[in-house]
Amino acid sequence: MTTTSPQMRSELLRPDGSPVRVLVVDDELSIADLLSMALRYEGWRIRSAGDGQGAVQAAREFRPDVVVLDMMLPDTDGLTVLGRLRRELPQVPVLFLTAKDAVEDRVAGLTAGGDDYVTKPFSVEEVVARLRGLIRRSGAADRRSGSVLVVGDLALDEDSHEVTRGGEDIHLTATEFELLRFLMRNPRRVLSKAQILDRVWSYDFGGRANVVELYISYLRRKIDAGREPMIHTRRGAGYMIKPAQS
Repeated sequence: MTTTSPQMRSELLRPDGSPVRVLVVDDELSIADLLSMALRYEGWRIRSAGDGQGAVQAAREFRPDVVVLDMMLPDTDGLTVLGRLRRELPQVPVLFLTAKDAVEDRVAGLTAGGDDYVTKPFSVEEVVARLRGLIRRSGAADRRSGSVLVVGDLALDEDSHEVTRGGEDIHLTATEFELLRFLMRNPRRVLSKAQILDRVWSYDFGGRANVVELYISYLRRKIDAGREPMIHTRRGAGYMIKPAQS
């Protein structure tokens, strides 16, 4: 599998404005984690499962907009899981992951009701692109024009670098903007200081936690000052952003 730097894309949201939901089903933890990280960077909500039974239970609870499904699972095969998923969610699109590249295997997956497939090893960016296409075609999400990230009443335009909260302009430095963008691309997800350093400052963690704390404090003064807080600290874990409680 290979990864490439994410390109700036228009945001996909559910019709109610909430993030798209993706269920990742793969018993290889490294693959599930890699995909989950890449898809969260798209701003999507992710649930993962490592076997067929867990996949069906997760689908029932999570109600995903699209499913990434490995063909080979420890307790059953992907085609069986697909049939059970269809009974729960008849319209949900499914992208198969398979180590098999024989034509008959691809045809079997698509004939059984799968919507697309990617063979291992794969490019993460290809998986993301295929999922975006499935989500759009299924009508599960709206394509929002431009590249505006929205969390609660906070909006960040990735093209113009304009930030507003409740309609009021907020002026940020370049580093503050990148930090806020990373938080807003991962709403309700706790991000560690190491992750923030790697993404925003592009260097490894090692005694530099104070710079993250400093810039989080700068953001709070501008984003949360005089308002219900959106930026939260999870002691010993990191930071997260979520809509303010009404």
